[in-house]
Amino acid sequence: MIKNILNKLPRKQGKLVENRDGRSSTFSSNVSTASRNNNTPGSRSGNSNAGSHSGINSTLNSSVNHGNKLPHILNMKENGNTGVLPYELLPSFKDVPNVEKQNLLIEKLNLCCVVFDFTDPTKNLKEKDIKRQTLEDIVDYITSAKGKFPETVMQEIVRMVSINLFRTLYTQPREKKVLEAFNLEEDEPLMDPAWSHLQIVHEFLLRFVASPETDAKLAKRYIDHFFVLRLLDLFDSEDPREREYLKTVLHRIYGKFMVHRPFIRKAINNIFYRFIFETEKHNGIAELLEILGSIINGFALPLKEEHKLFLVRVLIPLHKPKCVPTYHQQLSYCITLFVEKDCKLADTVIRGLLKYWPITNSSKEVMFLGELEEVLEATQPPEFQRCMVAERAFFLWNNDHIENLIKQNREVILPIIFPAFEKNARNHWNQAVKSLTLNVQKIFSDTDPELFEECLLKYQEDEAQEEEIKIQREAAWKHLEDIAAVKVSINKPVLVSHRISTNPLSG
Repeated sequence: MIKNILNKLPRKQGKLVENRDGRSSTFSSNVSTASRNNNTPGSRSGNSNAGSHSGINSTLNSSVNHGNKLPHILNMKENGNTGVLPYELLPSFKDVPNVEKQNLLIEKLNLCCVVFDFTDPTKNLKEKDIKRQTLEDIVDYITSAKGKFPETVMQEIVRMVSINLFRTLYTQPREKKVLEAFNLEEDEPLMDPAWSHLQIVHEFLLRFVASPETDAKLAKRYIDHFFVLRLLDLFDSEDPREREYLKTVLHRIYGKFMVHRPFIRKAINNIFYRFIFETEKHNGIAELLEILGSIINGFALPLKEEHKLFLVRVLIPLHKPKCVPTYHQQLSYCITLFVEKDCKLADTVIRGLLKYWPITNSSKEVMFLGELEEVLEATQPPEFQRCMVAERAFFLWNNDHIENLIKQNREVILPIIFPAFEKNARNHWNQAVKSLTLNVQKIFSDTDPELFEECLLKYQEDEAQEEEIKIQREAAWKHLEDIAAVKVSINKPVLVSHRISTNPLSG
């Protein structure tokens, strides 16, 4: 009955084309049809639709001429039927002549366009295993291929990859809460149940991009801006295994397709902008920063204004989100690379760090201090003089380079930090802090005894003056209280004499 219904439906019949060995193939007609469609007027072969969005939509329709097996399977998938008709393993590449391998590859790619439901582990076990074996087979073929991939093959490859990878990411339900480093570490990452297939598709894409047989000038028509954007969307996946693959794939694409480099940088910046100023939620910030670390490392000198703006508008504000601990290591590496490439940027970086300096979060403060130490280590004396700050980060003296910089500028630094050191040494509750303070004071005293003695005398004078002002203030308030008490007892208004108002009350 089903056969009778299907026979009544209008459909375009594909012609049988004889192969060189005399055998007929039902697939060749589709290849030629796809090729003709790409060359028709008004259609751009380099359009992203050819390799991605229209390719996804047309996959099911383009497979009607692939024999009797694939049409049924794909039609059932298209109709939303949960059942799958016979889904059989295709021959191995080693079992067919060389002239047949390209057609077999395309047929296998179309077989892999069927996406299975992995939420039910007991469903379609045989078909899932057939697809896994087919994916592994085409990975091996791509790896060992000899000769440039033709455009038709590239189109089918990108279409298969797009259908399998570009999907709505599944997120496990979690309570809405502030994202802190410790909370994130306690949460178990979500592992995609379809990873057994997704991993092989990622590996296939990676090997295709990295293959010397992939012509970048031809492949850029299909691995285009739309494809890159969809790939970047996947970085928000909660599965760390997928983000690790994506990091490698995107880095390969950036290296191979030079024409896409400005667009990739801009697209990544947009992700950061949305993260910093809107959502503060994204799973792939660390991986994206890791990619940018390699990109920044390759920046030519002198740095372009575009790259300096990236530092100021993106990297420095990335210290703002509450979840900065999850990607701080990669962020600090990128920041330090900029300072190493252009030491004049140290002033900009340090002032930016101080702008977002954590006040009440001690763990973040420790991270910021570590980053500040790395930046100062790459700072030259002229830049250090421009950005000297009075911070209680005396343990940075463990770094010889920073210690030498501070010693060279001790006449400016010591008078600023001496009061803080004295208060720490006398009153700080933490014994370790008091000990470190005394060690730093001793270094200053040994380096320049006269300057240290001068700062000590100045501090003692200021302290005595503050004590005198405090005594005068207390006396003034006591006098006011006495006058008020007298006036109240006789029900008279309280008047303050001019003599009292001359006493110093500031402080």
